[in-house]
Amino acid sequence: MPQRTFVVVPVLFTLSLFTSPLTAADARSGTYVTAQVRADSLRQASFAPREAPNSAAQALTASDALVFTAPPRESAEEGARRFGPVAAHLSEVLGRKVIYRHPGTWGAYQAEMLKGNYDLVFDAPHFNGWRIERLGHNVLAKVPGDYTYTIFTRKDNARVQDIKQLAGHKICAHAPPHLGTLVMWNQFDNPARQPTIIVTSGYKQVYEALMAGRCEAGVLSVKHLKKYDPDNIHTRVVFKNRPLPQQAFSAGPRLTADEQARVGSALLALAGKGPLQAMGEAYGFSAGLVGARNDEYAGLGAYLKNEWGYY
Repeated sequence: MPQRTFVVVPVLFTLSLFTSPLTAADARSGTYVTAQVRADSLRQASFAPREAPNSAAQALTASDALVFTAPPRESAEEGARRFGPVAAHLSEVLGRKVIYRHPGTWGAYQAEMLKGNYDLVFDAPHFNGWRIERLGHNVLAKVPGDYTYTIFTRKDNARVQDIKQLAGHKICAHAPPHLGTLVMWNQFDNPARQPTIIVTSGYKQVYEALMAGRCEAGVLSVKHLKKYDPDNIHTRVVFKNRPLPQQAFSAGPRLTADEQARVGSALLALAGKGPLQAMGEAYGFSAGLVGARNDEYAGLGAYLKNEWGYY
């Protein structure tokens, strides 16, 4: 794993931390610098979808609870409101207990995921790709549409005409392992010429930080940039990535192939209503989920190559 430098920048002083074992997502503020995910690692990463084992020895017994989780993007109370009804519904579908577990922190989310302690997960495409590759998960259903990220500057910034010109400059973005930030880093293949990340929490905050001059560029999805600058009056896009599949549900090997199929069918049948309503309102699939395939997510785990602990 390449050496990383964390630079926390409060008002009155600067503190540098290096070779930190912490995940970048645990950094709540400041500037973060790291090596990129190389483009060739994405091109070379390829694997075949795995069949979930049917062995009774590998499946949980009926008295054991299956654990359903999602990233800690909201409080435990809000997580229970969004995901608790889904866990209860899937318990009925499977005839075995499914519990929703809020991970608490991003560090705990990563640690438990690396151990294979989650049976059902709803999160971003690079995590789904990693679990398919490393844990034998299968994707069951996904949010319609795609993820397309932009790197953008202020309209009046004539200095930057190409993304490569941002090497050595500040970019406002969410802390890794946010997918948009990892997509941005993948564009810088020279370890000696990297941008400096100003860790900024919140989509609106990223936009406002750029407009206030705190950074040279920002990273937002096409959807969020259009929300804050619908007519492109104030910003100019210098890079847009290829579309990536949306967030998805995946199931691990402690569910049999039949159980995974039943969960997938149940999620699609809800059409965004009932137990899925709160999730649909929060994540933009009020009309329901759509089917998903492992090969749509193949190779996307490579975005996590330089994130501590995944590879």
